[in-house]
Amino acid sequence: MSPRERVLAAFTRQDTDRVPVHHIGTCAEVASALLGREAYVGGGIQQWREVTALWESADAHAEFVERSFRDAIDIALRFENDVIRPSYWRYNRRPTKKLDDNTFVFAEGPEENWTVLRFDPPSEQCHIFKYHPEARQTFEDLEAQISAAETAIEDYRPTERGYDFELRAMALMGDEYVIRVGAGGCGIPTRNTDIWFEAMLLRPDLVGRYLDLQVERARRDIEFLKGRGFSLFWGGSDFASYEGPMYSPRVFDELMLPRVRQIAEAAAAHDGYYLFASDGNLWPVADSLFGTSGVHGYYEIDRRAGMDLARLRREFPELTPVGNISSHTMHLGTREEVVEEALSCLAAAKRSRGIIVGVSNYFVPSTPIENVEALLETISQHR
Repeated sequence: MSPRERVLAAFTRQDTDRVPVHHIGTCAEVASALLGREAYVGGGIQQWREVTALWESADAHAEFVERSFRDAIDIALRFENDVIRPSYWRYNRRPTKKLDDNTFVFAEGPEENWTVLRFDPPSEQCHIFKYHPEARQTFEDLEAQISAAETAIEDYRPTERGYDFELRAMALMGDEYVIRVGAGGCGIPTRNTDIWFEAMLLRPDLVGRYLDLQVERARRDIEFLKGRGFSLFWGGSDFASYEGPMYSPRVFDELMLPRVRQIAEAAAAHDGYYLFASDGNLWPVADSLFGTSGVHGYYEIDRRAGMDLARLRREFPELTPVGNISSHTMHLGTREEVVEEALSCLAAAKRSRGIIVGVSNYFVPSTPIENVEALLETISQHR
């Protein structure tokens, strides 16, 4: 079977020649060690690289783009992934001022709208924040923002430029591999913003309108992408910790569930599959998220938070889980623990059709390369 056939078989519960594999993402440090060169992949480090390149010159930015595409493809192949992730994080804005090698200012428009990007090399992450401390938002602020977005969505049309890496990968490799593409992001903001938590209780109408905008965008993106050969649409949002969701099951059922279902239905209407991502303990909303909503796949499966492949398969036989090898084990575990965890996931996949094995959800900086190599060897030998 081809990698593409193997992955699609997982969504139709067909037998496969080998267990399908997709390691969801990686930091630059691990990718560089595996490829033997500085690899242009990762999270905030890619945002910093792009901003730095834009500051330097148009030629430097063009080189960034080419290296990023090449290295994303090369690391996916080195992982022996059946799903190709062609694009990592981007920040395609030219800064107006450089404070130091890791800090850039974007002084665009009114001063209250200026932003700063600050890169932290050890973690490979960026912090993007307001140049001036932001005043606490009010419901009136949310209403104004949502109203403006509702006006803007009327003119929104996806473009090929917005999916340049994905379309390029599809043209090169789409006959052989599934090409990963983001579509169907759906979530309530849960970080550094108390106003949204208040709105869930006091102004659920505003939250609903915000989520409806995401549904409308997803519908247009899915239709556009399906017409260009894509079948799997990777969306969702982080909304849980080890303790459980950051808001109640009632809030999820009233606000999130109807919108997630609409996106899943849009994917199905175009003969596609909608995958929802969130780490953390999702069991309190599992019946709704993995059952009632109609989502077809689930990734970023957080093993340490109690999300288990065997239980997911048993309780939700129509769901295709992706992942379940812990980033924590890869980072801090022994070689023996890495091998044991990989073998347990492979065993679950062999017992049940419809499971895609991989790391959930990222090879983090300082992960021992010996652990990564042990993982890849174990999967290659036993899949």
